[in-house]
Amino acid sequence: MKERKTIGDISFDLSTYLILSILCIVTLYPFIYIVMASFSDPAQFAQQRGLMFWPTGFSLEGYRLVFNNPMIGIGYLNTIFYVVIGTVLNIFFTSLGAYALSRKNVMLRDPIMMIIVFTMFFGGGLIPTYLLVNGLGLYDTRWALILPGLVGTFNLIIMRTSFQAIPDSLEESARIDGANDLTILFRIILPLSMPVISVMILFYGVGHWNAYFNALIYLRDRDLYPLQMILREILIINSTDSMTTNMTTDDRAFVASTIKYAAIIVTTTPILIIYPFLQKYFVKGVMIGAIKG
Repeated sequence: MKERKTIGDISFDLSTYLILSILCIVTLYPFIYIVMASFSDPAQFAQQRGLMFWPTGFSLEGYRLVFNNPMIGIGYLNTIFYVVIGTVLNIFFTSLGAYALSRKNVMLRDPIMMIIVFTMFFGGGLIPTYLLVNGLGLYDTRWALILPGLVGTFNLIIMRTSFQAIPDSLEESARIDGANDLTILFRIILPLSMPVISVMILFYGVGHWNAYFNALIYLRDRDLYPLQMILREILIINSTDSMTTNMTTDDRAFVASTIKYAAIIVTTTPILIIYPFLQKYFVKGVMIGAIKG
């Protein structure tokens, strides 16, 4: 029999829906504003005040100027390299470390794990890290953005916990059939851990896509800049003059804002497209890695 809701229950439900609706609007509106501004006519947008839920006029001038900037293409190619190669190496070495630390017969497993966890709370700082990267010959190379953060401690812990939840009987059966550790890892453990692997891909991939600070510190060659460094120059340093050389001073002032908003959309759209394909694994993967079975 369906339970009838009291006035208090109905009031609570309405209040919850109202609060969640307000939070959704507050969360989504900045993105809606950026999208609408990127498609707006530069001259009309310069006069816009207050809230905006649709473009003021319509123009693709901002996108045209962004895509005509050669550094955007270079930044995209570099970022794709950092995301693909970096994420593959991240997953590979994190899996190796997590597998070794999840085995009960590994010597000094707990002390090694304590040392790894220690790095979550204490680090050498920027200057020692810079000296290390420079001393290893990684400065002003692509590997300076990949190797220093090859294994994330938090991600290692999640993956290790996930591996520990897999029954030992599977490993024992594989060893009876003559499988070694690499075979067990790549043919048994990883296929059974796809949800947590998907979460790791999301964590590492988004991290590489959004990273700019290491590039700011370790790179001087502009041909190695990731996309976020180009976006930083456009948004913070206001480096739009190279894209508006054929315009008058007034036109440059008008179009500069739409260029910035168009650049934001161009740099965030790929992640927005990829995320839904991995989102279904997100909660399941985190829960598997967070709770030991």
